[in-house]
Amino acid sequence: MIRHLALTLLASTALTMQAQNGPTMGWSSWNTYGVNINDALIRKQADAMVSKGLKRVGFDHINIDDGFFGGRNEETGELLIHPTRFPNGLKPVADYIHSKGLKAGIYSDAGANTCGNMYNGDVLSVNVGFYNYDQRDADFYFKECGFDFVKVDFCGGDAPQNKQHLALDPQQRYTAICNAIKNTGRDDVRLNVCRWNYPGTWVHDIAFSWRTTFDINDSWNSVKSILGENLYLSAYCYDGHFNDMDMLEVGRSLTAEEDKTHFGMWCIMNSPLLIGCDLTTIRTTALQLLRNTELIALNQDTLYQQAYPVALTNGCHVLVKDIETRNGTKRAFAIYNPNDDKRDATVSFKDICLEGNVTLRDVFQKRDLGEFTGQYEVTVPAHGTRIYVAEGEKRIERTRYEAETAYISDYQEIKNNQAERTGIYSADGACSCGFKAGWLGYSEQNDLIWRDVYSDNGGDYTMTIAFMSGENRNINVSVNGKKVKTITANSGGWGTVGRKTVDIHLEPGRNSIRLSNPSNWMPDIDYIELKNNTPTAIQAPSATQTADGIAYDLSGRLATDDSRIKIINGKKYLTR
Repeated sequence: MIRHLALTLLASTALTMQAQNGPTMGWSSWNTYGVNINDALIRKQADAMVSKGLKRVGFDHINIDDGFFGGRNEETGELLIHPTRFPNGLKPVADYIHSKGLKAGIYSDAGANTCGNMYNGDVLSVNVGFYNYDQRDADFYFKECGFDFVKVDFCGGDAPQNKQHLALDPQQRYTAICNAIKNTGRDDVRLNVCRWNYPGTWVHDIAFSWRTTFDINDSWNSVKSILGENLYLSAYCYDGHFNDMDMLEVGRSLTAEEDKTHFGMWCIMNSPLLIGCDLTTIRTTALQLLRNTELIALNQDTLYQQAYPVALTNGCHVLVKDIETRNGTKRAFAIYNPNDDKRDATVSFKDICLEGNVTLRDVFQKRDLGEFTGQYEVTVPAHGTRIYVAEGEKRIERTRYEAETAYISDYQEIKNNQAERTGIYSADGACSCGFKAGWLGYSEQNDLIWRDVYSDNGGDYTMTIAFMSGENRNINVSVNGKKVKTITANSGGWGTVGRKTVDIHLEPGRNSIRLSNPSNWMPDIDYIELKNNTPTAIQAPSATQTADGIAYDLSGRLATDDSRIKIINGKKYLTR
């Protein structure tokens, strides 16, 4: 069991790294080369990024990962650079990257030793991390050398993965490193927290991006596993800070269809896009995929939304997100097939909140497909994905909000969630989209919040809560910070979905709905569903007009009685 030090720094004291544009795009040395890098290799990759047209479509970072260290002068504290791999030091190679119109990235560890020391036998990667040298190293990397990005690993802080057996607190260490970077006077450095699993909600105020899983490797099972763990993390990507699904394996040994899924899902789920193959020898099909500007546009869309799950169709996940305009009629959606056989998938446009005729564009093929009504059917190959931009005649309100699209205020994946009493998301075949949120309650922060519940005009709604529970458990329901009611979810067994309803009122625009229980466990939650009870209405005709044979007199009274006529706020409406 890893020992964790008590927190001494409050999250409110953290200096937030400035949000800058979309997820980071570029190239990183680790996936192909590990610690076996050198000055000439890095320069060649920078050259290839420009000559292969990748810079032109937005890839603008060349990131030097582990392998450049040469130890540390224990008397002066000076960080030493590997004498044969980088004989002229780091600044000349950073300058060369900048001379190409690119940004330069670097690597370190929150502890003393790096992962390359533990796992790759890199004997000079000892005592080279930020630990005990936060400000000195930050000044060196960002003031002296001019690097623009830093990936900070945690092998040196995780006791089983470093020779000193240091067990450091991630929040304390990354907060200190963030503050040291800010103290350099640079507010444009992108800090990537590489703690492998989702570290905790505090990370949003520390980093530009953060890893959510263990390292990727060049296999379909790795890509599939990472996607499975990120389907339920969309609520934690917001305000220009991003879940990092790790560096790309595109262009290595995956099949062409798997490469498409890998890159396409990283794009629509707003992960950083860091190419991991050798750019000097990249095959044509992979290069064309990476230069797909329509996929990249989904990744860099300025709403900064991660696509979230809305349906399962024959074993395929349907994910959707707004693009260009929040709550507009233009959306992007993906149909992802993780299965080992092809699947016929049907997407209901109602599930992606569009109505009327819907025009579709295939983003992989860069081709307009035409106009469709009601639904779209497609066969998705094994391990395949299809991604579309859809534009409908009308945007309709979202009615179902899956639990895996909601936010848990103290969510984390580092410590044992049961010991810490923090909620989790888990797969469950009985649930509507295959996931649920559980282990909720016992503190105010271990709640479940949908923070972007949109209502066109506001009004009264009936909310259905779908849950699983093996015993009677209470749920406090709050809307926009005000408690509405406490309801009891009756025992029905952990394999059965039960339902309870509660009446709520929403304001026009964005609302938040929160479920909590500060003193005991809540049931596991599958989803909430909203039914608008406010009549959909149109302004009544004037006294000189008729509608459906109904006339109005000048006094505002009905000349012909009709039950569809409603008086709302002193005005007459013909309801539908």
